[in-house]
Amino acid sequence: MITITRILALSAATAVGLLAQDKVVLLSNEKVDLMGIHRIKGEAIENSQVMDHLFYLTDVNGPRLTASPGYDKAAEWVKKRLESFGVSDVKFEKWSGFGRGWAYSKFSAQLVDPTYSPLIGYPNAWTGGTNGPVTAEVVMATLRTDADLEKWKGKLKGKIVISDPPREVGLHTLARGRRYDDAALAAESMAMDPAPSGVFGLPTAAMRKLPPGPDGQPMTRERIVAFRKKYHQWLIDEGVTGLLMPGYRGEAGTVFAGNGGGRDEKDPVPPPMISLTIEHYNRIARLVQKKVLVKVELDVKTEYFNRETYNVVAEIPGTSKKDEVVMVGAHLDSWHGATGATDNGAGCAVGIEALRIIKALNLKTDRTIRLALWSGEEQGLFGSAAYVKDHFADRETMATKADHAKLQAYFNLDNGGGKIRGIYLQSNDMLRPVFDAWLAPFRDYGANTVTIRNTGSTDHVPFNNVGLPAFQFIQDPLEYFSTTHHSNMDVFDYVPKSDMMQASAIMAAFLYQAANREEMLPRKPLPKPAKRREDTSSATPTPPTTN
Repeated sequence: MITITRILALSAATAVGLLAQDKVVLLSNEKVDLMGIHRIKGEAIENSQVMDHLFYLTDVNGPRLTASPGYDKAAEWVKKRLESFGVSDVKFEKWSGFGRGWAYSKFSAQLVDPTYSPLIGYPNAWTGGTNGPVTAEVVMATLRTDADLEKWKGKLKGKIVISDPPREVGLHTLARGRRYDDAALAAESMAMDPAPSGVFGLPTAAMRKLPPGPDGQPMTRERIVAFRKKYHQWLIDEGVTGLLMPGYRGEAGTVFAGNGGGRDEKDPVPPPMISLTIEHYNRIARLVQKKVLVKVELDVKTEYFNRETYNVVAEIPGTSKKDEVVMVGAHLDSWHGATGATDNGAGCAVGIEALRIIKALNLKTDRTIRLALWSGEEQGLFGSAAYVKDHFADRETMATKADHAKLQAYFNLDNGGGKIRGIYLQSNDMLRPVFDAWLAPFRDYGANTVTIRNTGSTDHVPFNNVGLPAFQFIQDPLEYFSTTHHSNMDVFDYVPKSDMMQASAIMAAFLYQAANREEMLPRKPLPKPAKRREDTSSATPTPPTTN
């Protein structure tokens, strides 16, 4: 058997000779088309269009909140872009159950008393507007329990409410961005301790216990949702002008925020809820605590929509095994505070570029290659979960469909704009020699880590949940968790061109190898039926333990 180590030890002349002869060579019992990979590398680096894709997805068509006009614009652009490369089978696959869409078209906030200062922030999704500029006094009032609502009843009409005291902003002693070094990658490659670890080595939602409610009884998701609806209706009935809050994390002008209201048409529309950068929020909170009169002017315009929800799906037909499929995916939707560049315009651009590379080189594949750009990921992996249920299997019953046996693999990219450093096996150790061989030609690109570990919180999860081979790549963290993820800084500028070209080459190579592999990839046993639980962990992520 020729091992990967021995192959990499071959002389440069021998390696070049193998490429020149257009030979398929054996790497650790896994055939790797080195000439095909060589051509893919050349196209990905020398003729790259990946940053052009990202520009149109972000600067032109961002943000892309599900069921909003921005998402529709982006989807139409993707369709035209793919068709311009000769990918003719592009369609929008509908799914239901999301609820209302939402967007904001105007936002302005400024401190006007005791002095003037513009405020950095943006509205939380699915909250209301002001119907023109309004100026109101800011009052601190804790509104977290039924007793709180009763205490403040009749006292907040026409007021802007804050509930949190100032939060300390610590000294920044660590770099906000980083790449994996050898030690971090070595740690990432090791198996976790043999205990349930959840996403990024943290406890799963099932393992985490919510603190008890004010009545001492256990809190449940149902109780939280019920109180939220009651609270929002109370704000409307009491005539509260708006609410200011700090982003759920972040500083130095960076605001992290998500949704504030509900998507269901029956849910009350609360007054504007504005997340501010912590420094501006803290100033207001300190002034109010010192009993200085504070007035803020708000001008917010929001709109709700009844629009269809859908994923964008496209494919390059295969030849001899065209009924079998290799998939690549990323989520097209984004949050609304910026243009959704690292989360996840970058993954979408790489997926689009991988198809462009394969078409540009006229590479023939036995299996069909399919691209899926998902919606509803940010609210709970809804688009990909609906697709899996429609095409492959029902997680609750584990009743599989014919296409379940025909999916070779699903490859996902959704951890920012950093270069690919390896891949998670999702506990499928049978694939280690396969992925080791596929990554070998990219060792000098910095991608050589194959880890048995699982990672979650994005669109490979619904595939894995029904026993399909689905994988997320290890990516350099850069400033994803510290600065861009779900923030007002999730913009084009934080995505390095060289990283995107590298990721595009590896993605195209993995699709090409998977589509032409003689055998189907080995699978883990089918999981037992399980009631689906929304995976909303992507809304408030935590960095990997190695960061």
